[in-house]
Amino acid sequence: MISHIDRLREKLRSGQICLGTGVTFTDPTVTESLAARVDFLWIDLEHNPTNLETMQAHLIAARAGGTAALVRVPSGEIGWVKRVLDTGAEGIILPQAADADAVRAFVSACRYPPMGTRGFGPRRPSRYGELQGDEYLQHANRHVFTAVQIETREALEQVEEIAAIEGLDSVALGPNDLSGAIGQLGHLDDPKVNEAIRRVADAAHAAGKSCGAGLGASVEYAETLAKLGVDWLQIGNDFEYMNRFAVSLFDAVRERVLR
Repeated sequence: MISHIDRLREKLRSGQICLGTGVTFTDPTVTESLAARVDFLWIDLEHNPTNLETMQAHLIAARAGGTAALVRVPSGEIGWVKRVLDTGAEGIILPQAADADAVRAFVSACRYPPMGTRGFGPRRPSRYGELQGDEYLQHANRHVFTAVQIETREALEQVEEIAAIEGLDSVALGPNDLSGAIGQLGHLDDPKVNEAIRRVADAAHAAGKSCGAGLGASVEYAETLAKLGVDWLQIGNDFEYMNRFAVSLFDAVRERVLR
């Protein structure tokens, strides 16, 4: 059974900072192109019109590229969790975790009994039915990577309880949403925001788990988050790279030739 998520886990356990990219475009060649340059891919279904067929194409490209793929679902609704995992996602991220009870329900939905309540109906993960019985079930429960984003005031207040939930692999955060939850939307350099991020990271580490974050394509802010204790960083995404390079390229050409 091909599984690239274990490589990401081992890097995190060894204390390595892991870097990833956000995937928003529909074309799977984006994933194919970026896979070799990152430790993981963050395929985003929360803020993009990506459908499940497109997601599957990205998962296939990520597997071919030898890189772990994490899928951020729009919500913890059971239909999303089932279909994303049954399409072959090795990792799944829940945004806007409401509270500890919501996280427990999400984690349970990600694993088969007796560890959870996941309904049985795998397609790609079972190699289209080739893997059956305990071999598949044990592999699926052992390898799925579950993460939740602490982005609400309620979740922040319960972050130590959330981080300790059995079966949760990682606690993550969205700096912008977290800043908004504490009344500082967009003020990412505010001491209160940094204090909240540090609390999330400390809670994760105290529970023996990693802390992740999604952010823009910023070297400086990636360094800030790493210093605050964040272990895996989704730094920018496909359209951001394209737009930034295009601006830089055309501005430079205009400066040289349009005189």
